[in-house]
Amino acid sequence: MKGWLIAAAVVAVVVVLVVRRLRGEPLVAREVFGAPVVLIAIGAYGLTKLGLTAVDALWLGLGSVIGLGFGAVRAVTTVLFEREGVLWQRYTPWTFGVWVVSMAVNFGFGVLATSAGMHEEARPMTLSIGVSLLGETLVVARRAKGTGLPYAPPKARL
Repeated sequence: MKGWLIAAAVVAVVVVLVVRRLRGEPLVAREVFGAPVVLIAIGAYGLTKLGLTAVDALWLGLGSVIGLGFGAVRAVTTVLFEREGVLWQRYTPWTFGVWVVSMAVNFGFGVLATSAGMHEEARPMTLSIGVSLLGETLVVARRAKGTGLPYAPPKARL
């Protein structure tokens, strides 16, 4: 049951992230780089509790390459712009489309991987989402650097 709660929390965070980015939001470095790092760390920690086989590692590596690739493609579809002297980011309908296609491909990949012998537990959702966000982050960071504009400052906490 604990796994379902974590999965639900991760999905909720991703939905909030996507909605905010569809509306447009300031590009805050801590948020851009933090989400993939945290999700990858959670997923990797979960993997340490498993006895991964060579088959698991192979499929995990292939899935990570796919996730990085879709994240990079998603980043290309985003709009970076200046507002109030800092960088902002907005997802476009194309970005959302890439999310949907990547979910379908990952579902199919998961079916193929498990039918080929990968253990289902060796595909943590947090790791998959984190790797995809990492691919997006790397491309967005490169594009952001090219603008010459600064990241937005972190939001003040109450």
